[in-house]
Formats: sequence, C-alpha cells, structure tokens
Amino acid sequence: AERAKLASTMTTTEAPTAEGFPIVWDDPKDAELTWFFDIEHTPDVVRGGDGRRAEFGQIRCNLAAIGRFRLRFRVIARCEEDCCRRDSRDTKADPHLAILACRSRCGSAHGRYVAPTTRWGIGAIPSFVVLASSKEACMLAAVRSATVFGVEGRPVIVEVHVSTGLPGFLIVGLPDAACRESRDRVRAALLSCGLAWPSCKIIVNLAPSGQRKGGSGLDLAIAVALLGANGQVPVDQLDGFGFLAELGLDGSLRSISGIAPMVAAMPDAIAVVAVAGFREAQGVAGDRVRVASTLREVVDALNAEAPWPRPPDGEFVDEEPPPPDLADVRGQAAARLGLEVAAAGGHHLLLVGPPGSGKTMLAQRIPGLLPPLTPDVSLEATMVHSAAGVRLPAGGMVRRAPFRAPHHSSSMVALVGGGSVGLRPGEISVAHGGVLFLDELGEFAPLVLDGLRQPLEEGVIRLARARASAELPARFLLVAATNPCPCGGGPPGSCECDEVARLRYLRRLSGPLLDRFDLRVGVARPDVDDLLASGGGEPTVVVAARVAAARTSALTRIGTLNANISPSRLDECAPLHPAARSRLRTELERELLTGRGYHRIRRVARTIADLQGADELVLDEHVVMALNLRVRLSVSSRERVA
Repeated sequence: AERAKLASTMTTTEAPTAEGFPIVWDDPKDAELTWFFDIEHTPDVVRGGDGRRAEFGQIRCNLAAIGRFRLRFRVIARCEEDCCRRDSRDTKADPHLAILACRSRCGSAHGRYVAPTTRWGIGAIPSFVVLASSKEACMLAAVRSATVFGVEGRPVIVEVHVSTGLPGFLIVGLPDAACRESRDRVRAALLSCGLAWPSCKIIVNLAPSGQRKGGSGLDLAIAVALLGANGQVPVDQLDGFGFLAELGLDGSLRSISGIAPMVAAMPDAIAVVAVAGFREAQGVAGDRVRVASTLREVVDALNAEAPWPRPPDGEFVDEEPPPPDLADVRGQAAARLGLEVAAAGGHHLLLVGPPGSGKTMLAQRIPGLLPPLTPDVSLEATMVHSAAGVRLPAGGMVRRAPFRAPHHSSSMVALVGGGSVGLRPGEISVAHGGVLFLDELGEFAPLVLDGLRQPLEEGVIRLARARASAELPARFLLVAATNPCPCGGGPPGSCECDEVARLRYLRRLSGPLLDRFDLRVGVARPDVDDLLASGGGEPTVVVAARVAAARTSALTRIGTLNANISPSRLDECAPLHPAARSRLRTELERELLTGRGYHRIRRVARTIADLQGADELVLDEHVVMALNLRVRLSVSSRERVA
C-alpha cells in the first residue's frame, strides 16, 4: 500500500512490480550510466557507496519513522541538452554537484527516475520524491509573531520557504545580530527534541521587510514555521496562533522582554509563550494565552497528539515588599507637609538640606502615600516595564506606583530613553505613574537635567532618530534632593564654601528646571529631642487617607490633579480670596515670583485647601503655606526666587 501511494510521485508511467519500481531507458546508452550504491541514512547523514558516476540525480527523503537503515536503490537521470550529454562522462558522482553542473550550462535540471529496489530496511520506510523537471519541490509556511519598538509591539509575519538546492539557512527582513543567531538555536532545539532538520535550502522572511527586527523572541515562531514548511506540523493548524519565546539549545522555551506589548500587537491571536511569561501575557490577553515548557510540547499540541500544557494555577503571591512607613521619620514637620502636598496634587518636589537631614528617607516614603494605579495607567506602566526588561510583579501587572532612583552618573539615553537600534524606554518612562527620585541633583550632568524639562511639562518624551521616532509615556512625580553647597552646608555658619563655589554648584541647576519644581522645601537636621523621643509621627496609612480624599476632590472638580490645571482655568478651579489675591500681587510687584511661579503657587494653594477640606475659595493662609514651601536657592542676598 505504501508503494502504491508513492507510485503517483514517480515520473515513470509504469506501475511498481513485486520486484520494485521498473526502470525504462529511452536510450540503451543510459544503462551504462546507471548508478548502484548503498545509502546509510540518519536524520543528518546521506552518503553514497561504491562511488560510481551518476548523472543529474537528486534525492529527497521524508522519514516516516526515526531510525537508521540501509537501502540499495539505483538512480537514473540525464539531461536532454547536447552540451550536458557530451560532458556526462566527466560528471562527478555527487548528484547535487551534477545538478549544479547542469544548471550552470542549461539553466535547468532534467533528472528522470529514482527507483528503489525491493531491499527495504528494517524499522523505517522511506518515501522518495522524484525531481524530474525544472520545477523545484518547495513548501511555504507563515506564522505570526511580534517585536518591540519603544514601548509598542509591532506585528511580524515569519515566512519560511523550504526548497531543493544546496543546504543553507538565510534570514531576510532586516534582522539584528541576535535574530540572525536564531539559526543555530533553532537547529539545536529541533534536534534536541527529536525533530528532523531538513537538508535543503531554507529562507526565512520577517515581514514587513522594511522594519528592523531585534531580539531572540522570534525563535519559536521561526522553528514552528520551519516545521510547518517541512511537513512535520500541519500548516492549517498554525492559523490563529502567535508565537513568542526564545529557544534554548535543549529545546526549552524561555521568556523574553516585552511580552506584554508584543501580545497586545496580536489582539486576535492566541499567544503561545513560555511558562515564565504567562502572568505577563495574561494581564494583556486574558484567556488567549497558551504556555509550553519545550518545543516538543508545542509540536505535540499542534499535531493534536497531546493537549496544551496547563498554565500555572493557584493564587499568585505578591512578592513586592511594602513601602516604608512615614512614621519612621522623626520631626521634619515642613518636609512631611511637603510630601503630603506633593502626593495629593502631583506637584514636583525639591528637598534642599545638608547631608544626614533625611532627604532620601523622606523621598522613599512617597510611593506609600500614592493610591493604586488606575487600569489605564497600570496597563501603560506594564507595557513600559515589559519593554524595558524591568521585572514585573508576580501578578503580571504594575498596580502600585513605581519608584525609580537612577544614579547621578546616568547618561542622557539611560534617563530619557533611546538607543541606536531599538528605542528603549528610559528611567522617566519606567517611572510613569509613579515617582522618579534624583538624589544628589547637583551631581547630574546639566545636559541630562535639561532633558527633563519637556517631559515634565507634557507627560511624554518624543524620541527622534534618523531612521525612526517614537513617543513614550513619561508622566511621573519628580522628587529631587540636593545639598545647598558643595561642602553640604549644615548649621548656620558651618559652610566653608565661598560665593564663587556656591554659584558654580548651583549653576548646574538651570533656572527653567528649578522653575518646574512646585515645591522647594528646606530640610534641616532633626533636633536631638525629636531623635530621642519614643514613637514617631503620623503613619503612612493616616496620611494616605487624606491624600486620597484630596485627589478625589480634584478629580471630581476638573478631572485631573491640581498640578495639571491649565492657567486659563485657574480662576474657575482655584478662585482666590481677596486677601490671598492681594498677597500674590505684592509678591509679583517685588519680583519675587515669575509668571510661571505665580501659577504654580496657586495650584499648590488649591491642593492645600483640598487637604484641609476647603472646597470653595483659596484663602490667604493657603497661599502663605504655599509660599513657605517654595524656599529660595541663592548664593547671595541679591538673588531672588523664580
């Protein structure tokens, strides 16, 4: 039955007999060119026996089972062109070389018959396909996948073309170095899982070809498409799936960075990911996720030989430690108020004080005052963290306000994002929805700090390169800490810096950047009595409740936090009491406030009023508190506040 099925693929018109497939010679001279040899076949090795010459023959084997066997068969092939017939006696014994020699002269190959004899091997039955004309046997398969650019996923179609010819593997479609190296990973993974690697010409196209692709996340898609083109996986079973994983040399599936945006780029496909990436993919795609530990499990599921492995079940454990408690801070009443106002209104905060005064300790407690992220912001933050390769919580979604504290030696690209190949999110994007803390602000490069000015105003960072551009989210609460001078200052009279040194130090902080801090709070070293007193101040839970109530009032009133009130709506959202308006007028006439500073003082006063439950007018006392939370950074008495 197997022979009868294979007879349809032969070029001979005669049916097979009990002795094997018949061989018909058009010319008696062809009998002299018949090649009898033994073949020992393993999944990787095909080699000839007695070394006699053969003309223009080529064999393609598809194993029905895995195993070693020996088979004796004969090959008859010839070219119909006279130029090839004249050189037939000098053709090398390798059939592949004979085919190439014919193509170099005639542009085509005319192999005619491949006929196995009755000496079948034990344990496996091979099927032989005859290439009897210039048409090449080939197969094509395409699967869906995706890559990451910036914080967005871009869909990719992985097309694999398998055809006859010299064995080779080529990836086209602007792959990067990691993507080109998938050739070796995919081959090793297939062989480790007991799958056949075709000894033929393989071309992988990553469409759309005009976009650069990077990373190792296309490994699984390339392997599955290759198996589909080679007939080891039904091609029709690949529809509706998207494959996102890196392959290990042992065939294992490994999770990759950017799972969340890549899954979001395939909204109508079932994502197949590694087990470690299940929670991240589930947070975006819900139940449209399948997991596997090895390539063998994926192949068995696609072939309907086994069900898809069950995803990790049970309730996940949030491994994030709770934020530190504000009750640990002793004293520092003004700084504690500044933290509460910053968290309630979304105002940027600058802490100025000598070393050891508790600036860093205060900043680390701000995330505990912020409420959980809204669903939209949580999804955006998850996308950014996934694209940046930042470890996500056990639940797969970023629901707590993130806290990022980059070192003062960070470069411009590390802080705002970018890169030469893929536009990677920077620290300001990773802090989206949370807090960006810049400790030792005066030690940052001035160019890096000035790069924050536009994102602080608009909440996004626009990166433009010669070949691409991207817009990344960057709406964060900026908290910075700095010393008043190079020596650190300290108690009055202890500073050892002259005015030139202080001026050089503060010149690193540009006026436009300082003007974007709504709150500039002076932090002094706590008193001895405060340090030795038992107990602390208000805990985080109590302060966070007031912050949540003030944020709710602002969102109900205008739909956004007070720090985002536009100047045209200040009179509507933050109407001033006559006494408060008179005080602000005095400050402006004395040139102690700029126009931007005036608007920021009104926004801060509105937040203070919300914290105190004053829903109507902004009173004079609220304005006084807002002015006191905006200390001067000066090097002499002639300097003025912005």
